[in-house]
Amino acid sequence: MNTIAAIATPKGVGAISIVRISGDEALNIAKKLTKKELPLRVATLSKIYDYENSLIDIALVIYFKAPNSFSGEDIVEFQCHGGYAVSKMILDTLFKYGVKPAAPGEFSKRAFLNGKIDASQAEAIAKLIETRSKEGAKLLSRQLEGELSEFVDEVRNKLIEIMAYSEVFIDYAEEDLPDTMSKDILDRLTNLKNLLTKTLEASKRREGMLSGYKISIVGKPNVGKSSILNAFLNTNRAIVSDIAGTTRDTIEEDIQIGSHLIRIVDTAGIRIAKDEIEKIGVTKSREAVEKSDIVLAVFDANSFDGEDEEILELIKNQKKDVIVVINKTDKGISIDLDKFRNFKVVKISAKEDITPLVKKLEELLDNYSSQEDYILISTRQINAVESSLNEIKFSEEFLETGELELFSYHIQNAIREISSITKRFEYDEMLEKMFGSFCVGK
Repeated sequence: MNTIAAIATPKGVGAISIVRISGDEALNIAKKLTKKELPLRVATLSKIYDYENSLIDIALVIYFKAPNSFSGEDIVEFQCHGGYAVSKMILDTLFKYGVKPAAPGEFSKRAFLNGKIDASQAEAIAKLIETRSKEGAKLLSRQLEGELSEFVDEVRNKLIEIMAYSEVFIDYAEEDLPDTMSKDILDRLTNLKNLLTKTLEASKRREGMLSGYKISIVGKPNVGKSSILNAFLNTNRAIVSDIAGTTRDTIEEDIQIGSHLIRIVDTAGIRIAKDEIEKIGVTKSREAVEKSDIVLAVFDANSFDGEDEEILELIKNQKKDVIVVINKTDKGISIDLDKFRNFKVVKISAKEDITPLVKKLEELLDNYSSQEDYILISTRQINAVESSLNEIKFSEEFLETGELELFSYHIQNAIREISSITKRFEYDEMLEKMFGSFCVGK
């Protein structure tokens, strides 16, 4: 495999820039640039020379010997002075000595191929670089430690054990096997279905933890949605007036609530549109509700009509958290609050103070972060769990009819799907479980 190199720090001016080289020839080529021996895992101050032996920089150089490195190969890091020119000259020199440019993600790919990380940890690395929230960073750090890998191994092992039971039924039916084994397998499958379903639901519910939760503000025109947005931002981002329908399009802004980054969306008032442009705005408002993690449904404390009823029906059908915001309470409250008894309700005057709403949101977001469910961080992982769950459901029908070959076929598919999150499933694993657990044949 080629020896590769790349600049591992962002472009721009900074105190330090890191150039990383990985592969069988990493150490030998690094010696050509430093003109000295490099001790193992010691930061060595060294002059760095180019291909013509001209001095480039004085830098720290660290050598990591395979397999005890990130990629599992020999790695040398040059920690040179920041800026584009120095690190680029070091990289160009490495290329002249035959090193190949690293493709995007190639260091992590080699770490995966060399068994240093599994596929879920590789995805966590990519997401950790992109995440915009503290909670997301903490979650991804746990995945780097192998939290999701442990979950996948747990499901894999349970499915492999179930498949081993099935294979015993098929190949050793003449042996004295417990009559209750079929029910036992069904109970195990039910527990697995519940676990996978819970994981899927938690992952979809907390997807915003990585990129920032999306919160939409909805309501009929002129209930104070834009005033609430401006209060969140502490600036006049949205135009506010007494004229209904002032906001004709969605307005999006990023804000921080506690330790949580959120994207808040102020929508056009939802009502029967009077023109084509307003109709487009109302459609976008409904789309914003569907795509959001949390909905703030705003109502006027002293006015409730047919348009409000439409908003109420809209939020009743949402499978996500909804906070009902009773706004304009500085003028008193005359509407029937019993209409909202099944919702979280906050009473505010956006013109005066939205602190109660901010606290309610922070409480809700803190609750998301405190949940200990396993979380899937990519569409690939979610698809794998959904496919595994479907295969388990398919298998139950054949277990009930006694068609164990087809039952085993679907269980094996379920194992392969869940295994794809971290590593491949090998049939030998099932054989070891089968013969190691049951002592069949004595």
